[in-house]
Amino acid sequence: MTESRTKFPCPFEQYTGRVLPGWIDANGHMNIAYYGLLFDRGNYAACDALGLGEDYGERARHGVFAAEIHTLYFRELLLGDLIRVRTQIVSADAKRLHFAHEIYHAETSERAAAQEALYLHVNLDTRRVVPFLDEVRSHVAEAGEAHAQLPIPDWCGRRIASARAAAG
Repeated sequence: MTESRTKFPCPFEQYTGRVLPGWIDANGHMNIAYYGLLFDRGNYAACDALGLGEDYGERARHGVFAAEIHTLYFRELLLGDLIRVRTQIVSADAKRLHFAHEIYHAETSERAAAQEALYLHVNLDTRRVVPFLDEVRSHVAEAGEAHAQLPIPDWCGRRIASARAAAG
């Protein structure tokens, strides 16, 4: 764990970026694949701040793997749009980290998309789910407690249900 680490911001908003030309699809807006990229960059920033970044994987041979992800789209993103990713820890336990990520237009503060993600802590040598190591456990718990004061987004915990399933 890095000694210079500060308190985990509540919510966490450390990643910003712009929609690049290669990300635009035939509909004239950002292709669905790049929402995942932006969420991933926000996730990496949050994991770095928690002590779970690439250096943790290299040094401690542990990391986090995505187990489940749900994405919602609210507003399109266009070429050159400046965005920011907001991350909230919904919950954390000995082996799991549940994030709610949101992409916002940085200039208008309109939410463009949201992603709920469940990550598992994994030993990179055995490829098995294991408890967080001592060097990050307390920081993950402290950040989770700080974020517990935030309301859980109303879109968390949703499931996909088609009209056919609802009628059946």
